[in-house]
Amino acid sequence: MPSLTFSNQHRAKYHPHRAQEKILAGMSQCRSDAYTLVHGARQIRLRPLPFWLMLGALSIMAVWTITTATYFAFREDVLSSLIARQTEMQFGYEDRIAELRAQVDRISSRQLLDQEQYDQKLDQILRRQTTLESRAGALSNLGDVTSSVHPSRPAATGLTKPQLKSSPISDKGAFLPSWKRELWTDTAAIVRGRDIGGAIASLQASLDEMERQQVAALSSIEEDYRSQARAIRGVLTEFGIDAGKNTGGEQGAALGGPFVPPRTPADASGFERQIHRTSVARIQVDRLARTLHRVPIRKPLEGDIDLASAYGIRQDPFTGAPAMHTGVDIHGETGEPVRASADGTVTAAGWSGGYGQSVDIDHGNGLSTRYAHLSSIDVRVGQTVKSGQVLGKVGSSGRSTGPHLHYETRIRGEAVDPQRFLRAGARLDASL
Repeated sequence: MPSLTFSNQHRAKYHPHRAQEKILAGMSQCRSDAYTLVHGARQIRLRPLPFWLMLGALSIMAVWTITTATYFAFREDVLSSLIARQTEMQFGYEDRIAELRAQVDRISSRQLLDQEQYDQKLDQILRRQTTLESRAGALSNLGDVTSSVHPSRPAATGLTKPQLKSSPISDKGAFLPSWKRELWTDTAAIVRGRDIGGAIASLQASLDEMERQQVAALSSIEEDYRSQARAIRGVLTEFGIDAGKNTGGEQGAALGGPFVPPRTPADASGFERQIHRTSVARIQVDRLARTLHRVPIRKPLEGDIDLASAYGIRQDPFTGAPAMHTGVDIHGETGEPVRASADGTVTAAGWSGGYGQSVDIDHGNGLSTRYAHLSSIDVRVGQTVKSGQVLGKVGSSGRSTGPHLHYETRIRGEAVDPQRFLRAGARLDASL
């Protein structure tokens, strides 16, 4: 390698001792003004600033060269480390994505399971609604026969039955029972609030309440029919009338068909069995009621009975002697309507000696009634009359001292006290 020296005037030759002295002398002299680079026969004179700039550039180049050499020397290791890092990050992201997918799948599965459970519960609710609707129809068909049991008063309204009515609104609740429309309304409101479980719970609670009401209503109806049957049997037995005698169907009704005995299915529910028992009890009450219609328990005059003379031995109003009074005299105003005390057929209508204008009615089962001292007659012989139908007007015809109604009841032709029948009617009014 060629030698390099610094000098101001002369080129330095390579002599160990002299050259060293010259170089030191030259460097001390150069510090004040410039630096000289000597390469062979060439000399380059540099001022301090460029010299140090060049020296810094050489240093930077040296550092860059060393760094580049190191990079190329360890390039594979660096790239491998970066690739490994990227791979690790990718695997981490993939693991996270897989975990999130698993969570989504679990949530979806849980939602599907919940949805299936909700669907099953809703199906059960719909089946219960259908069952309750059919029960409501069965309850509606169990009509109240209280008015037919006792014609002297209107139908009782104490029985609670579900009322089915249509709705004019055009939604899912249209043409549904009122209670079912309320269920749809409550459910729609709850579902809009995203509380499906609350909607199902509300529906189930409403259906439970409806079922409880139906069972209570059916039990009340059944007990009412049985109570009516007991009361009617008591009255019929009192007058020696066979309570089990078949009176046939409604008079004048066009009815028929083969006889098929009623039977409860083996798989019938408790409610259906109770419906069957109640229907049988209703038929029994209806049959007893038709028999009772022909028992003279209705008052022949409206309002409270005001007796002028009771049944039995009394003082004759004309002779003053003891005499048998075969009926009761009831105060009444002239022209006041006289009504039939039971269903029957008119056997006599006209003048009858001391009875004056009178009407006789045959009620069957050996029972008959007489209405005497009338001022006018509104029926004819052979006419069928209903309980409460007007027969004529109160008067004072025949052997009478003033306007009143002479009323008789007879069993197999023998006069009996009419108050027995009137008291029986009062008891039925109180018990039915």
